[in-house]
Amino acid sequence: MNAARSGFRSLGSSQTVVLSILCLGVFSTALDQTVVVAALPAVMVDLEIPLTDLDTAAWIVTGYLIAYTVAMPLAGRLSDVRGRVRMFQAALVLFSIGSALVAIAPDFSWIVSARVLQAIGGGATVPIGLAMAVGAVSPEKRGVALGLVAASAEAGSVLGPLYGGAIIEWIGWRWIFWLDIPQSFFLIGLLAILPNRVNPGAKMDYFGALALAGALTVLTMALAQRSVFTGDSIVPYLLIAFGIFLVGVFVVVQRRAIQPLFASFLYSSKAFASSNMTQFLVGVALIISLVAVPLMAATVMEKEAWESALHLFRLTACIPIGALVGGYILRWTGVRPVCVAGLALIGAGLLVMSSWETVVAEPRLTVPLVMAGFGFGLVIPPIHVSALSAAPSHYWGAAASLVTASRMMGMALGLAALSAWGIERFYSLTGHVTLGDTFEETEAPLIEAGVTVFQNLFTIAGFLALVAILPALLMQVEDVEESEELHLEPFPPSPPG
Repeated sequence: MNAARSGFRSLGSSQTVVLSILCLGVFSTALDQTVVVAALPAVMVDLEIPLTDLDTAAWIVTGYLIAYTVAMPLAGRLSDVRGRVRMFQAALVLFSIGSALVAIAPDFSWIVSARVLQAIGGGATVPIGLAMAVGAVSPEKRGVALGLVAASAEAGSVLGPLYGGAIIEWIGWRWIFWLDIPQSFFLIGLLAILPNRVNPGAKMDYFGALALAGALTVLTMALAQRSVFTGDSIVPYLLIAFGIFLVGVFVVVQRRAIQPLFASFLYSSKAFASSNMTQFLVGVALIISLVAVPLMAATVMEKEAWESALHLFRLTACIPIGALVGGYILRWTGVRPVCVAGLALIGAGLLVMSSWETVVAEPRLTVPLVMAGFGFGLVIPPIHVSALSAAPSHYWGAAASLVTASRMMGMALGLAALSAWGIERFYSLTGHVTLGDTFEETEAPLIEAGVTVFQNLFTIAGFLALVAILPALLMQVEDVEESEELHLEPFPPSPPG
């Protein structure tokens, strides 16, 4: 593992310089995860997409998230083989090409395809950046390094809508994506000062990568559809079945590969498995929070758009702060106490939100939002430190990509559940309401039903956060022996019969 850091030190580059470059890289690509939220109305007007086709237009966002998720594990392992610096640069080039194609998009199909290409480059930067951060510092500083990189990514996501809104008001939505290009090439130039450490003995399992990409794409598309919960269509169930089949193909391929995409020790590691399970549950709770908080403010609380955004900002602004604090205190507390404390804060904050009514006074409004946001940030460093400790250095990229993809899969499932279950719950609560002559006869029952739905959603999210404490108690830092860095055997063969 010491060799993983020697390349950075050979040029005399300080850890601060390396981490600064990585933080800038993940920040700039993370902006585009959420910047399109502000741009979507202007994009729909410019490309003449009617409001009645909002579900279709949502693929400008959904397509990006699916490609972003799929790109992570493939790019992570490829960076282990080809070198992380060069792969980070290649990802930024691909991100720039995608951004340019979005900027000149003449129609809907073009912009969705361009966003997918952009997401492949953007999604690759996160696991590569995390793996590079681990390799750039000594073991006792990994929590701080991962906290910094994670905080930068979260800050980019938080500031994306604000940044996008400012650019749209100033020079138009297309310039959001034109400006990605000089930013990316500036970072490519900075990365050129770092040495690229290639692992000549490592090989990329391209067939396994193809099977995994197919499985992740199909499963994410299935989970992103609300009909998976309502039963209105058989399509998501067919997609899930096909996705499970592709997972089976992937497992068979991995068992036969000399150097599998994800080595067997990752699956047998208690630290790795518990970290991914915790991350998945955090992803479900996070997306419910991100959607339900502003939506409740804008609907049943009847707040203005800027007030709804301010509600959410109280939560999201605390995530990068929590990530920094969590990474800093890891060296004294270990991964379990920090992660459990973060999950407890998330659960407590969301359960307090589950008691919100149409009018919420301070501090019962701000305190739980801050608690939950800080908790969401606090859990990031311990989850990644635990997961990456289970892998030798030549698998850090693959390990980082898997634990990041776990959160994205949880968010996809949570979003589908929120839209499907929430709507069905609302209809069940309002089925008896008929058109009346007074507010009390018509609107009051609808508002009351809406409040109940949001309260239920916050209760579910809070409960899931508390359930995540169970796998978090199994998290630990595993010391991978130096000899395991050369362990390149395939999965153990299946037993006879």
